[in-house]
This record gives sequence, C-alpha cells and structure tokens, in this order.
Amino acid sequence: MLALTRRLMLSTTAAGVALAASPLRAQTASPDTDWPVYGGNLAYWRYQPLDQINASNFNQLQVAWQFKTDNLGGRPEFNLQCTPLLIKGRLFATAGAHRDVICLDGASGELLWMHRTPDEGTRAQNAPRQLSGRGVGYWSEGMQERILYVTVGYQLVSLDAKTGIPDPNFGTNGVVDLKRDDDQDLDLDTADIGLHAAPTIAKGVVIIGAAHTAGNTPKVKNNAKGYVRGFDVKTGKRLWIFHNIPRKGEFGYDTWLRPGSAEEAGNAGDWAQISADEELGLAYLGVEMPTGDQMGFYRPGQNLFAESIVAVDILTGQRKWHFQMIHHGLWDYDVCSAAILCDIPHNGKIVKALAQPTKQSFLYVMNRETGEPIWPIREKKVIPGDVPGEWYSPTEPFPTKPPAFDRQGTSIDDLIDWTPELRKKAIDVASHYKLGPLYTAPIIEKKEGPFGVINLPGYIGGINWPGGSYDPETHTVITYSQTNPVSIGGIIPNLDHKLGEFDYVHANLPPQNGVRVGDLTVAGLPLFKPPYGRITATNLESGTQSWQVAHGETPDFIRNHPALKGLNIPRTGMIGKIAPLTTKALVICGDPMTYTDETGRRGARLRAYDKTNGEEKGAVFMPAEQTGSPMTYMLKGKQYIVLAIGGRNFTSEFIAFKLPG
Repeated sequence: MLALTRRLMLSTTAAGVALAASPLRAQTASPDTDWPVYGGNLAYWRYQPLDQINASNFNQLQVAWQFKTDNLGGRPEFNLQCTPLLIKGRLFATAGAHRDVICLDGASGELLWMHRTPDEGTRAQNAPRQLSGRGVGYWSEGMQERILYVTVGYQLVSLDAKTGIPDPNFGTNGVVDLKRDDDQDLDLDTADIGLHAAPTIAKGVVIIGAAHTAGNTPKVKNNAKGYVRGFDVKTGKRLWIFHNIPRKGEFGYDTWLRPGSAEEAGNAGDWAQISADEELGLAYLGVEMPTGDQMGFYRPGQNLFAESIVAVDILTGQRKWHFQMIHHGLWDYDVCSAAILCDIPHNGKIVKALAQPTKQSFLYVMNRETGEPIWPIREKKVIPGDVPGEWYSPTEPFPTKPPAFDRQGTSIDDLIDWTPELRKKAIDVASHYKLGPLYTAPIIEKKEGPFGVINLPGYIGGINWPGGSYDPETHTVITYSQTNPVSIGGIIPNLDHKLGEFDYVHANLPPQNGVRVGDLTVAGLPLFKPPYGRITATNLESGTQSWQVAHGETPDFIRNHPALKGLNIPRTGMIGKIAPLTTKALVICGDPMTYTDETGRRGARLRAYDKTNGEEKGAVFMPAEQTGSPMTYMLKGKQYIVLAIGGRNFTSEFIAFKLPG
C-alpha cells in the first residue's frame, strides 16, 4: 500500500511540490505539509493522511484564526467559494468583490501581502463570473515561485509568490488577455466569457478553461465558444488550443448534423477544475453543454464534445481519447467538477483509473490511459419529449457500476408521506407534471397540464463544482450530493419565426387548482422525501457503496412546520454545493445551510465522520455555512483545517480550526 500511495501522488510543480507521499512521511519525516493545488493534488483527491485531529478530539477544535473578506473593501461578499493553497507556511487565495489575491500566514491568518487587480471597467462589469472565484494556481522552479489566477474580466495574471508583484516576464507586465485570441473575435467589453476556476498548472503549462452566463435559456447564436488553452507558465505564450466545439475538418464535427450549427453554437467550455497526470502527460477536460441547455432543436446530433471527458496531451493539447456521458443533452448536466485520478485494484491488476462525479449522480469510472470503462457502460433507451423540431438521442450511457450516489428519476413513491394529508397534497401537485426515469426529455407546458417534466437530480446536481474526495488507503470516493428536483418545460420555438432564427417564447401559465408552474412544494415543504443532502462512500475496488448518511441537520422550516408538530422527523440533511475532505481516519464536511440549535443559537457545524462506516464522530460550531471546500495541513507541529464560510446575513471569511494548546 505504501508503494502504491507513493506512485499515486501527482506533483504540481517543476520542483515536485506534492502532498505527503505516505502517512509515515506526513507525520514524522516532514511535520509541515503543503496543499499546493485547489484539490490537494493534481489528481483532485482532497485528502491528507493526517490524524492529529481525530475522532477522539474533534469536538475540542477551537478557532485558530479568522480572516474576514470585509477587510479587502468593496461591496460585501457572501459566497466565498475559494479553497486556499498552503505553500511553505503561506496561504494563498482569491477573495473579495474585486477578486483580490491574498497571502496569509498559515499559523496566524495575518495578511502578508495583497494584490488588487487594476480596474477592468466594463469588461468586469459585464463579466459572467463575478466576485472572488475559486482560487489560484502555484508553480515553482528553483528560486522562482509564481501564483497565477484569472481576473473577473478574464485575464490571466502571474504574481511573484513572495511579494505579490506581477511577473514582468509573463505576457504584458504579468498579464495575458484571454479575450485576445486568434481563434475567435471577442469583444473585450461585452463577450460573454470568463472563469471562476483556479488555473491548473502541469509540466510547465497553465491550462485555462472558460465559463459563461449561468442559466438555462441563454441566447444560442454566435456567442462565445469556451475553448480550452494551454500557456507557457514562464512567458504566457499560448502553446495550444482545444476546440470543444470542433471546427470543420476536425474530429467530432460531423456529430453536429445541421449545417452551420457547430459554427453558430457557443459555450461548451470547461468551467470546472481540471485534473492532470504528469506521468502520463494527460490533462482531463470536463466539457459543459453548448448554449441553450434544455433547448437542442437548433443543434441536432450528439454534439461532441459536449458533456464529455476529453483527455488531451498536456504539452500539445492533442486529443488522446474522449467519452461522452450524455448524447445531445437537454438537462443542463454539465461536467461540473474535476475528474478524480486514482490507481485501483481490478481483476488482479492495478489500473490507472479516473472517476468522474456528475450532476446526474453517476460515477463514470474508466481507464485514464485509454478511456475504456472499468465496468460496462451500456446504452439504454430514454423517453423523448414533444418539442417541435427537437432532436432526441434514442439512448444514453448508463454505468453498470458503481451505483448512483443520489436518487435518479421521479415517481409517486418518491413523494413525501409524513402525514396522510401531506401525501394527498403531494400526489395532487405531482399530477400536474410528468414523472419519469433519468433522462426523461423536456416537454411543452400545457394549460391543462402537464406543466413540464420533474427531473431528479435537477440541473444543479447531484454534485456540483466542489466535486468529491478520494481516500487512497481504501480506494474510496467520498461525495456530498443533494436531492433537489426541478421542473423543465415551456421552452418552445417561436412559431411566428423560422426554427433557425433562435427566437423563443415561454408559456406563462396561471396557477391550476392552486398549483403554480415550477413550485415543487407542499404547504411550503419539499415535494419529495428526504434525505436532501447526503454523503456517500463508494468503493472503487468493488464498485459498491460502503455507506451513506444524511448530511446536515433538518432545516428550521421543516422542524418548525405546523403540519409536522409532534412528529419525530429523522435528520433530513440539507441542500447545497459543498465537498468533503478526507484525512487518515475522518471525512470532514461543513453544513451547507444554517439552523437554530437547541440553545437558540443560529449557525452551522463542521462535522466529522468515521471514514470506514459514516458514523458521526464530532461537530463544532461555525457562525455560517460552508461555502468553500475544506483543506488541511500541518504547520509547526499543529494540524489546521481551513475553509470558507458565509451566508445571507454573514459576510464571507476564511476560518481556521486547530486543537487547543
């Protein structure tokens, strides 16, 4: 196991900075550890083999320091999503409304330096991805250390890690304008393109994706394409570009069946984090949908490389293999998080594997060298919709193993049944919609019903951008997911125009029998049964689930609902977008919502579970919910856990925990 663990640790810099290679090395040979990549390492494990903080003392954790983003000025921030890096005792992060870069002392939280992005004017005001983003990338070689990040206005900046001063040898005075590119003509002020994710840096290449305006019905003609590019980390020179929407003559172009549709379509970027295997020389792109999300009638065909994993050469960007997880998506199931890279036992051999968590709650597990599935992935028939002119794929890929980590599809059996009255009302609400299995296609709203299809998972997951965690000791993927359905319907072509003119109307239907379109509640309670948030441990050696628990307390609006008075409602868990951290013995994750405890104190908890069976081992108070995924490190003999928190009435901060004394 020790040798395997050493092989699996993937370096993040030319100098070989990486997570500790084994529990022995982490605890004795090198007491100080780093967290040099957003996901802990380039394999995106979110794992450290530390156990100073363990099940016996977790409840004793105390706040070591807090850093309020209010300190940076500007408009308040309430949803800090960054996971900071820890390098040689220094913590690096993006934070605040301007997306400043800060360097803090990892032991005290003291601000060592701050870099403020120069005013980007209208290009920042019009940017589709605002506020602080999700973090930075780190690179070093010899005495050189660099911090790289993408600004709100979509510029790549390289800073000296010691001072925060831009690197004069990188781009123009430390900046590469990502909107200036020979492959598409983008308006510098108005082009709908940006990025929240932290850069991936591997083998001296900075890999940058793209994001666009979030939403389910954006414009669908001639908007920005989300190409992925590689840049030299020293100079900022562009080394390669990968066309997520293929150009004529490129592989995959013929999957866009209507002539000109590939040229007119936009988006299809990689807005998630990007993992990489430097030993194999491969980076793994997770591509989102083309524009339209739930509208696909202007883009018939399977639409490569939408909703695909694409393995590309780190140095050249050349495609090595791909796997499309959804053909012609209509559900907004973007590939939203980094693939987890791991070496697992399979059929008597150690296989270099990749596990991709998804919004639809599947783990797609495949050989990361070849793209071949570890277990069969079978094409199954799915239910088409009735939208005029829409193109429907007759089948979609379904993994045979491992099982889905959250509920998929909807039926009457899924509706709440806490009381007979609530059950009756739930059935009445559901009768106004079409229920069905995963990948039931959207339909046109009708006045008499159905109003649309209820999809579960909804378009925010399942999991979302925080991704999962991986325990190399047990070959187990840990995911937080939410059960949060949505209704899809009402998007139809404007029949007064030709189909190709991309003009749409929405059927604004009045309430029917007291049921409003899109309102999936019963007397203010969720339409579907809990749990609404859960943590699942999936063993990749066997392809089975080891355990699953509801994560987060029952929200106040459920616990205090008059229709449930006197009932014993088991913990329901909470919806949100969060990810866990795994250590030597624990899975650690914060609540994604606040609640009022038995003493009347409102806040959230940072919770610890036994990683072998999911038993909760401790919980400590936080004044607000988790908004950024936790990380951990050893520094000067102390283990720290740091995460971002914030909420509706609590401005964002980084909070660090350690044991007393």
